[in-house]
Amino acid sequence: MRPSAVVAAGKAQIGGGQQCPPHVARAATASDAARPPRSHVAAEVGRIGELLKQAQFRTALAASEALLAEVPQNRDALYMLAVSQRYLGQIPAALVTLARLEQLQPAFSRLFQERGHCYVALRSSNFAIAAFEHAVHLNDSLPASWNALKVLYRMTGRLQDAETAAAHALRLASLPPPIVTAFALFADGEVHAAEELVRRYLLTRGNHIEGMRLLAKIGMHFDVVDDAETLLASVVAIAPHHSAARYEYAVALLKRHKHLRAREELQKLLKEDPGNRIYRTTYATVCAEMGDSEQALSRYRDLLTGTPQDCELHLASAHALKTVGRSEEAIESYRAAAAARSRCGEAYWSLANLKTYRFTDAELARMRADEAEPSIPLVDRYHLCFALGKALEDRTEYAASFHYYERGNALKKTECRYLPQPIERNARLQAAVCTREFFAARKGFGCSSAAPIFIVGLPRAGSTLLEQILASHPQVEGTMELADIARIAQELQGREPEAGEPRYPRVLAKLTALECQQLGERYLQDTLVYRRGKPRFIDKMPNNFRHIGLIHLMLPNAKIIDARREPLACCFSNYKQLFASGQQFTYSFEDLARYYRSYRQLMAHWDTALPGTVLHIQHEDLIDNLEASVRRILEFCDLQFEPLCLQFHQNRRPVHSASSEQVRQPINRLGLAQWRHFEPWLAPLREALGDLAESSVSSRGSKV
Repeated sequence: MRPSAVVAAGKAQIGGGQQCPPHVARAATASDAARPPRSHVAAEVGRIGELLKQAQFRTALAASEALLAEVPQNRDALYMLAVSQRYLGQIPAALVTLARLEQLQPAFSRLFQERGHCYVALRSSNFAIAAFEHAVHLNDSLPASWNALKVLYRMTGRLQDAETAAAHALRLASLPPPIVTAFALFADGEVHAAEELVRRYLLTRGNHIEGMRLLAKIGMHFDVVDDAETLLASVVAIAPHHSAARYEYAVALLKRHKHLRAREELQKLLKEDPGNRIYRTTYATVCAEMGDSEQALSRYRDLLTGTPQDCELHLASAHALKTVGRSEEAIESYRAAAAARSRCGEAYWSLANLKTYRFTDAELARMRADEAEPSIPLVDRYHLCFALGKALEDRTEYAASFHYYERGNALKKTECRYLPQPIERNARLQAAVCTREFFAARKGFGCSSAAPIFIVGLPRAGSTLLEQILASHPQVEGTMELADIARIAQELQGREPEAGEPRYPRVLAKLTALECQQLGERYLQDTLVYRRGKPRFIDKMPNNFRHIGLIHLMLPNAKIIDARREPLACCFSNYKQLFASGQQFTYSFEDLARYYRSYRQLMAHWDTALPGTVLHIQHEDLIDNLEASVRRILEFCDLQFEPLCLQFHQNRRPVHSASSEQVRQPINRLGLAQWRHFEPWLAPLREALGDLAESSVSSRGSKV
């Protein structure tokens, strides 16, 4: 997939609607890599659609029934069967078909629109209104539903609602039909089709604000957030009073961890509409992301006063409570979220992710039943699978536990677009560019500050424990996993490769001493928002191990600590973890092993190119000999020994990672041997790790 393909069409139109250059017209769409080939079923769906357009309803009905005999749960076949039945006057049969469709696709807006049409035919205005309202709640780009509501509201005396519906219908009528259709497709989950349609429109017709907005939403869907941000920045510049676009821009900034700028955009929106619950909720989320958990909690409480059954608000509040160590309150909020929305997978996984919570028999039964429901959304299903894996592991039911972990990973991986090759190629390029001679020639580059302490490595390798230990020192501040280094690397990479090769890390050779100094100073300035005035601070982004060369050029006096854990333990711990975002390499044994091997190879290179720059801390050694390890860490960081670092579990600072509850307990060895309970199922992981797995077992078998 081309990372910049989403933005290419939109950028080509900004400022005049000129024809796009040929390379943009030929560019792949953002979803090309994920789009399946057109199948027989898809071709038949297209043929039935043409029959409906030609009003050949009996032929369409027969074709729909034949297709359903082949694929009985196909959404489009069921929908077109219901449409055919309605046009043929078979209204009761159409309603039965729609009920069947709702069981399978409860968020499909057009089924509710079709149900509304059925009730209109039956002259049941109240049922029709309810159906059309549900349709536009799911998808506000349905002109037929808005027009029907306009008429029905007037008939029933709801004149103000009729005006609102008319305004929506008028807005949609003012837009080009391809844009309206693309928005509707996107809302119903047909993202590939929506992208193809909107890109084709922008490439041929030029600049269109709503088209650019939709292209940005598609970019967000595919996690191409930098391109979405660029598009939305352009939209806001062209249409500064477009509130929806500005809000989406704020969300893109939030997703890119540009919290200060996101807060500024939300403040503009709240100035115009201070009561808007969506703006207020997102502003509270920004507060939480910036480390101001207490303000976030206060705002969540205010919002919950008005909507006590809001599942998402209970979840957000619980996450903030967990961060500040208020575990019992967090548990109650997670339970409230589960009660507020049936089959809320995230609520159950969040309870499991506390690592200390134990599910009741009733909760376990409910989770199993919910996960087995055919109509449950994918996101809820895999959250429940990971939660069930942890719940059954805690009950020592390891075979059943692994079944759910395996199922959850397989389901989650269907959403991921991770490819190992770019990561491995980047590691090879880092080794080729960032040699010992390269750094010797650039001695004296960068900003002289020694304030940052970087903790790098893989997730689930003990980095949160290291952070908690260091943050217990009076001179050191714990922040969170900061995205600034990765963002600088991405900016250096740019949008287009040079001669088919990535610009980064080769571009590092072109940086001057002044540019390296400015990058270091910029990093320090941008991270001030997460700090509270202590002389030293921690950046715990694990993926920064891929950018140690850049870090050293920018901040040669920064301290870098590699949190390392035995390969099998580390990889399996990642396999059991469902991450809120990123870390897409963790959802298969093969990807995990390749990533771990690439990490070890790159860290070995940094030891050669920058000897003594990185301190490697083995998690198992830290557990076995805490004080000696702490003294070694503090000495490396040029810090005086501080006994408080040995009492890290008493530190009540906010902790933002999945290990927040674990690091609030005294040191223990409980987690070291957990992977061994799953050895009967880890042969593929062991094989993929190869010699790394064997050295892991032989060197530490007696200790764990």
